[in-house]
Amino acid sequence: MSVTARRIFSKIPFTRMFVAFMAVVFTLMSGIMPRIDTQKEFKNIIIMIGDGMGENHLLKAKQERGISLAMETMPIRGQSVTSSVVRSTDSAAGATALACGVRTVINGVGVYPEDVYQVCKRPMNLTELAQSLGKSTGIVTSDDNTGATPACFSAHTDHRGNRDEIAAQQAVSNIDLIWSYKSSHTDVDKVQANGYTVVTNKRELNALESGSKSFGQFTGDIWRTEDTIASNMPTLSELTDKAIDMLDDDEDGFFLMIEGAHIDKFSHSNKSENMTEAVEAFDDAVKEALDFAKKDGETLIIVTADHETGGIKLSGDEYVFTKTSHSTANVPLFVYGTDQFITNGKKVMNKQIAQFMAMSMGDEVKEFPIKVKIQY
Repeated sequence: MSVTARRIFSKIPFTRMFVAFMAVVFTLMSGIMPRIDTQKEFKNIIIMIGDGMGENHLLKAKQERGISLAMETMPIRGQSVTSSVVRSTDSAAGATALACGVRTVINGVGVYPEDVYQVCKRPMNLTELAQSLGKSTGIVTSDDNTGATPACFSAHTDHRGNRDEIAAQQAVSNIDLIWSYKSSHTDVDKVQANGYTVVTNKRELNALESGSKSFGQFTGDIWRTEDTIASNMPTLSELTDKAIDMLDDDEDGFFLMIEGAHIDKFSHSNKSENMTEAVEAFDDAVKEALDFAKKDGETLIIVTADHETGGIKLSGDEYVFTKTSHSTANVPLFVYGTDQFITNGKKVMNKQIAQFMAMSMGDEVKEFPIKVKIQY
């Protein structure tokens, strides 16, 4: 062990070291996933994450808002099993599985469970993989950019609460676009110094030109539907449409992550009306992506969730919340572009979704997750 590594371990409380040790045990007990093969390479990969969105969230939204859902028109529908390295999960561990192909500990952002402090290695995320293949990359969320889900696609740290660290990593990430609600942890001067144009409203967003790097720091409720959002703020569907337009000029293709964060937020507080509006707004974004993919013919779309929040169940004729926390329920998994991953009704582990997307980027990707050694 290096001197630097010994210094790091000396600062780690025993209880946290014990948690890391137990994570290794659980990892070994769960077995090693076989390599996922795919015969088709996609130019563009889009993953859309409805944070906290379970099967009954969709039924509740359809019932209470009288809507149909674009995601349910996708030809393949299965489910994702959302466990972390132990039974339950949170958004950080859930998104790490979807971004890195690794099941990790609660609160871990893009880290291995046995090496949460990144003494030796970290798992490459899909955004970094796409960059290594010459693809353009983007992250769009209705949360702020240091939220757990966008963090897992753009940073690596032992705890989701390390928001200053997450923001600092994003500023130097060279991701082509990172658009979100404004974060107090983001140093705008540092972002601009690294070549990003900062946009704060719809007018500035629409003025962006392809080939530029941009950092969205919107101040309004960008989770809302077109009917309820402030006129100077873009909806998640408008952000999706613009992001695709910005990234699609790359002849090598693009990787794009889109998150509807407020399905989770309003499920925690059991606010039914707001939650179902957030589902509708997220689905509007799915429709934009699907419209593009149907015309493009070279795009894979995955729609899923990191976990279920609220324990929604049918009570009489209505769907009701039964808790304010996460549940262990499986979540929906929709696929557009191929039938080589899952068949209708099939359940897969959340980390397999990332593995499949990685293999779909091309023959150069021989394995995933990819271990990146830490250099001191």
